[in-house]
Amino acid sequence: MLSVDEALRRLLASAERPRLSETVPLAQAHGRRLVHPLAARRTQPPANLSAMDGYAVRAADIATIPSKLKLIGTSSAGHGFDGAIAPGETVRIFTGARVPEGADTILIQEDAEANGDIITAKFSEPLGRHVRGAGLDFKEGDVLLEAGRLMGPAELALAAAMNHATLDVVRKPLVAILATGDELLPPGSAPGPDQIIASNNFAVGAYLRQAGADVLDLGIAGDNFTALEAAIRRARDAKADVLVTLGGASVGDHDLVQSALKREGMELGFWRIAMRPGKPFMHGRIDDMLIAGLPGNPVSAIVCCVLFVLPMIRALCGDSAAGHDPTIAAVLGEDVPANDVRQDYLRARLRHDSDGLPVATSFKRQDSSMLGILAEAQGLIVRLPHAPPAKKGDPCRVVPLDQYGFGRASILAT
Repeated sequence: MLSVDEALRRLLASAERPRLSETVPLAQAHGRRLVHPLAARRTQPPANLSAMDGYAVRAADIATIPSKLKLIGTSSAGHGFDGAIAPGETVRIFTGARVPEGADTILIQEDAEANGDIITAKFSEPLGRHVRGAGLDFKEGDVLLEAGRLMGPAELALAAAMNHATLDVVRKPLVAILATGDELLPPGSAPGPDQIIASNNFAVGAYLRQAGADVLDLGIAGDNFTALEAAIRRARDAKADVLVTLGGASVGDHDLVQSALKREGMELGFWRIAMRPGKPFMHGRIDDMLIAGLPGNPVSAIVCCVLFVLPMIRALCGDSAAGHDPTIAAVLGEDVPANDVRQDYLRARLRHDSDGLPVATSFKRQDSSMLGILAEAQGLIVRLPHAPPAKKGDPCRVVPLDQYGFGRASILAT
């Protein structure tokens, strides 16, 4: 069995390939990564602008208080004053408006008194007060967003201000999902005594979309080579970058997925990891299509998806930090026994102690079929292989589940 770290290393290595790009409208670039550095196509602001409502003046004209100035015009945002002011003159100005030639300071309206076209300055202002100089934010040609940058709301606003209507971004990987098993039926069905409702595809699909992938749901294939191979060929015909199978990754009499994949040309990388839950995780490739075979037990499938498939997808999306350590420091809320040869991920409740440190208390039941407990968990306590017994209050590492979009997975208050 591979260690967790080695399995993740191999998965990330398999995702090292040239990043294909596509050009998308700016409004569709949220959550995407830039392929190239992005340079400004304009200077911002393009001219000296007023930061306040008031009067554009020469600082020298209001050095002595009170000072009287002659009002000669108005400058508003989008409608600047095209002339210049001479000594002793002023222009009414509004926030965001261009500062007229000759003016170097803004006298705010609260510090001025208007009487017809005569403006009396009641306070002096230093040179440049309330003026946003041309290029204060950036200048044309400045590279403000580097290649690989994730485009969030602030980045989108910046790209728009830089005058980019479209962006070259990393193409979303297409991930096909195939649920397998004669026992599975879609939600809303009336299952018989030997059947259950398929659920893993909904969780895995949501995770994949959250990580930046497009998802093709291939439905449910029964435990026979005809159905399995037909579904695998549909994934290949769709040019999927990744095929994620759900269930049947082991080598029991009824676990046909690995054999079907091999019959379709899969080069197997590995299929067992020294972890709990989730030992029968499979990785391989068919030509350029990567394969991630998740276990059938729901908790095993979700934990393996979180720990392995999502980093691989983020790497395919151009995230250089895809393999970062997802754990945080915490302390145990109760004693835990020694661990065996597999790395354990214990579903746990998290709360803050009086010092603000997360306290992790594992659920008594850790069966990998129990989605109800997983939905109540806020984190996964990591127990390394051969870890000795640990006491309440001892330090531990925890994978906080809120980073993966769990509905109730925020750390509880003390």
